[in-house]
Amino acid sequence: MPRMTPDEVGARLVEVLGPAPDVVASVSGGQSYARATVDVPPRSWAAALLAARDDAELVFDFFDWLSAVDELDEGFSVVAHLWSTTQRHGVLVRTRVPRDAPAVESVVAVFPGAAWHERETHEMFGIDFPGHGELRPLLLAPEFEGHPLRKEFVLASRVAKPWPGAKEPGESGHGGGKRAPMRPPGVPAPGEWGPA
Repeated sequence: MPRMTPDEVGARLVEVLGPAPDVVASVSGGQSYARATVDVPPRSWAAALLAARDDAELVFDFFDWLSAVDELDEGFSVVAHLWSTTQRHGVLVRTRVPRDAPAVESVVAVFPGAAWHERETHEMFGIDFPGHGELRPLLLAPEFEGHPLRKEFVLASRVAKPWPGAKEPGESGHGGGKRAPMRPPGVPAPGEWGPA
């Protein structure tokens, strides 16, 4: 069986999910690294990942990653990347959740490897994953407040005090010259090689 193109992968997943106006297939950028991208409504999120895993033509048996994108007033896009180890193709499945109540069903029952990713996305963006069961802090201290990957999040250290250093030595007004450019080991200095 020949390898499916990204267009064919997207069309097949849409076909498996059934015709619906809010299920849309497209292809991501990336030229030879382009992926099928299927947008689904939040209510179809878990069903879409289950269908992608269980369909005999798609066979998305490897859960690669899950994260989110802050789309400001439009809410958050939750994105999962799946890969088929046998068919050698991938798909991005996306859904959009509202900013005021960001939640989408957990897919840990479909792909157990999603547990860590959902915890991280919950912690960094504040998106809830009902059905996960253990959305405890993963990367941040328990006393940390806020969601640092939301676009409105302000880095407190930059507000509380000015940035302590200059970009380059010599720019701070405390003397000292500018740093000499670094060359990788074995690369001769300009003027030491080539035509004169």
